Amino acid sequence: MGLGIALLVFVAALLLALTLLLVVGVIYFELSNSEIPPGLAHPWKLRLLHGMLIAVAVLGKIVENLGICSQVVFTRYMRNQWLSRKTEEDPKLFIKDLTFDEVPVRIYQPKSPSSGGRRGVAYFHGGAFMFGSIKTYDSLCCYLARESDSVVVSVAYRLSPEYRYPAHFEDCLHATVHFLKAATEYGVDPASVIVGGDNAGGSLAAAVCQTLASRTDLPKPCAQVLIYPILQMLDFGLPSYQQNHSVPILYRERVIFYGLNYLNGDMSVMEEVLEGKHVPAEMRLKFRKWLSPDNIPEEFKRRGFKPQVAISHIDEVYEEVQKCFEPSFSPLLAEDATIRCLPKAYILTCEFDVLRDDGLLYKKRLEDHSIPVTWHHVKDGFHGVVTFFNKGFLHFPSGKAAVDDIVSFIKQA
Repeated sequence: MGLGIALLVFVAALLLALTLLLVVGVIYFELSNSEIPPGLAHPWKLRLLHGMLIAVAVLGKIVENLGICSQVVFTRYMRNQWLSRKTEEDPKLFIKDLTFDEVPVRIYQPKSPSSGGRRGVAYFHGGAFMFGSIKTYDSLCCYLARESDSVVVSVAYRLSPEYRYPAHFEDCLHATVHFLKAATEYGVDPASVIVGGDNAGGSLAAAVCQTLASRTDLPKPCAQVLIYPILQMLDFGLPSYQQNHSVPILYRERVIFYGLNYLNGDMSVMEEVLEGKHVPAEMRLKFRKWLSPDNIPEEFKRRGFKPQVAISHIDEVYEEVQKCFEPSFSPLLAEDATIRCLPKAYILTCEFDVLRDDGLLYKKRLEDHSIPVTWHHVKDGFHGVVTFFNKGFLHFPSGKAAVDDIVSFIKQA
């Protein structure tokens, strides 16, 4: 009996050791194939952060292979534990979980009295359409509400792969419409509601603003806050995609993976989409005036840029992904008539982010139609830096400076 137990303990220890070796090996491989360019602040912190994210992904795959739960569920759980605040209480805020038109939300209301209607912020979290939650963004939304003296509504939209496009967009739109209609119930001036988000949430915020721009039965958002948003799935050869293709924490290939996962889950066309074989020539020509490296300032090409040669598209690939060209999926591709009706914008970009040029191109589109744009460029920043504005030893000063700049914009909107 004792021998049997000892043998089980030995086998368990051996499996644990092998698992740890596998995790360490994968982390080493990934880190050795990533790039930390000169000028990126606190490179050792980013390496550590990247390694932690890889470890979670690898452990999630092991857990999935053991039949315990899926990798996605495991990763969400770990991120919730890691990024969530230890307490949901704040002495200056009322915080409550509600539902807006059947969409779960968390609302943050300042306790201090207000002489008139406050500003409101409908915030859509990031997470590549797959991850993120009102829990992981509790700290950021709490800070925004407290420091800007605004009522913030954090929206828990549905995620991929359980739900596909347009579920995420529809949830954000329905929650925002509900907030606009019920604004006065929460002490908010309906004419002072801002829509914002980061990463996937920035895409959703831009799409919601475009949709509401044509509504005549509601007050329109007074501003939009777009934090390193993903705004198109047409061109992955822009300067920022070339320069930052292997910079943590978002690789170029992962953008395509997350986008397709949101769209329909068909990963068989990843390589063709990366090469641009999903875009018909006439469509490429139509969007060139909005989506072209020529619209990127020369200063953002100095780290290297090689113009891409247009190639023939594949009809089957286009048919499979054609919905990605809809403005509610790729807001950068909206018609001029929609763009010119949009509210003023705050756009944040990071130098070492594959999505940098999406933000720069949208900035130009808005400015070309006389839409006021406040632009904040984090010169030493990477994708996701805002999320880590207050994360202890993984705190990034430029992330904190960016959040404070967003607060200043909200207070003046």
